[in-house]
Amino acid sequence: MLRLTDFKLPLDHGPEAVAPAIATRLGVPVTDVLAHTVFRRGYDARKRMAVSLVYTLDVSLRDEPAVLARHLADSHVQPTPDMSYRFVTDDGPAMASRPDYARPLVIGAGPCGLLAGLILAQMGLRPIILERGRVVRERTVDTFALWRRSELTPESNVQFGEGGAGTFSDGKLYSQVADRQHYGRKVLHEFVRAGAPEEILTVSKPHVGTFRLVTMVESIRAQIERLGGEYRFQSRVTSFEVGFGTNGRRRIEGVTLADGSSIAATHVVLAVGHSARDSFAALYQAGVSMLAKPISIGVRIEHPQSLIDRARFGENAGHPLLGAADYKLVHHAANGRGVYSFCMCPGGTVVAATSEPGRVVTNGMSQYSRAERNANAGIVVGLTPADYTPYGDDVLAGMEFQRHWESMAYQAGGGDYRAPVQRVGDLLAGRASTELGSVVPSYTPGVTPTDMAACLPDYAIVAIREALPQFGRQIRGFDMEDAVMTGVETRTSSPLRISRGADMQSLNTGGLYPAGEGAGYAGGIMTAGMDGIRAAEALALDMTGGRNLRDAA
Repeated sequence: MLRLTDFKLPLDHGPEAVAPAIATRLGVPVTDVLAHTVFRRGYDARKRMAVSLVYTLDVSLRDEPAVLARHLADSHVQPTPDMSYRFVTDDGPAMASRPDYARPLVIGAGPCGLLAGLILAQMGLRPIILERGRVVRERTVDTFALWRRSELTPESNVQFGEGGAGTFSDGKLYSQVADRQHYGRKVLHEFVRAGAPEEILTVSKPHVGTFRLVTMVESIRAQIERLGGEYRFQSRVTSFEVGFGTNGRRRIEGVTLADGSSIAATHVVLAVGHSARDSFAALYQAGVSMLAKPISIGVRIEHPQSLIDRARFGENAGHPLLGAADYKLVHHAANGRGVYSFCMCPGGTVVAATSEPGRVVTNGMSQYSRAERNANAGIVVGLTPADYTPYGDDVLAGMEFQRHWESMAYQAGGGDYRAPVQRVGDLLAGRASTELGSVVPSYTPGVTPTDMAACLPDYAIVAIREALPQFGRQIRGFDMEDAVMTGVETRTSSPLRISRGADMQSLNTGGLYPAGEGAGYAGGIMTAGMDGIRAAEALALDMTGGRNLRDAA
């Protein structure tokens, strides 16, 4: 079977058009095209009046060696690769039966922790998963209490609880990272098994939406438990116990929980997410190696989804194969700051995403249908650790930077979890907003028109004010006066990176496997899940001494 990439067909082509087009592309009779399946489908909307579908196809031909020989120089015609996932060790079941066996811990049940726990369970290592928040259904009730009644539960909200921050998001399942070991395919296949639609295996930008993610998270938990894994909810880790191994190297020995109990452990996957500030402080206190890293700060911007659809697709807006349009924007401002769109949610809503009392944080969320009236995205400004120095002199200063501006947004919104908002026209004119126009903000529990300069650094306001008209040249109407900005967006990524080596272990604390967004190695559901698989593989190999089946294959 051959894989044919970058294969374009008109938007409204029929199924009967595919085989003849393959034959023409490869220079063979159509009768030589025995079968074809879609591996991936996307679209090319660079020419709005002539949007085309772009396929990756797996094709079965009558004489494949001859076709390959004629297309040796064509990178778009190659043998179909084997993308099946193989476990790195088969020694897990034997380990699980040993009386001296210390079960591995996974701290955090977000995408990274879920996939790490699932892989460890599938290898027979019976992980214990510690989650500070509640099961996903209870967590949903707590999250809605903030959105509907301004009642925050600090341990159960958009950031904390089963499923992690990705549960209340657009559910994007794609990345731009290299995936030579096919971890991404493993993630997608596990999600389909857990209830995601099968189309996520083929569309170029798959998503599932919040409601489907809830049931998927429950299904993955059930599978982990069937395989001998164990969940412990409302189990917040407060300290990390570190000792010294026989080689004199620092090594994790266990953790202490908020209820005072301790769990001995020699192998721990740290998948705490980007908002676990108390966990970062505990790791710092334990002497675990970490570095400050760049983050971003900005707002959520909302437009009518119909405006984005027309700007991106022209007369093809509304076509069922295209769905709600997205965008990706970047501008380099004169003050040296980069401004870019982040986590764009077509047909979605802006949500309250704080995890600490007295602070306002925004994020974006979509359901699978992406059918809400507004499009939203973060418009954020890049920072460097040098920007954090007024807020602290250690690696945790980035957290304090975030806290400061989240507190300012809380005050600007009115002190009751309403968020500050400003019309784009008012921001560009340098005046506070006193009322809103045609675009109705979707954020709940409510908004307060104000001047966003009260809750963002001056350099961020300057950079965003410069960027918006530039974005309007790329997407007509993007800088419309009534577009509305809601603040603040601070949780784009972790403010620090927990240093690790090639063996995935902490640079100075053996047995500790920092992974996912919180450790600074992922961004989004897909990359977090992939990093969780990497951490689980490395842990299993170290724990069992198992042979690497991938190398043996």
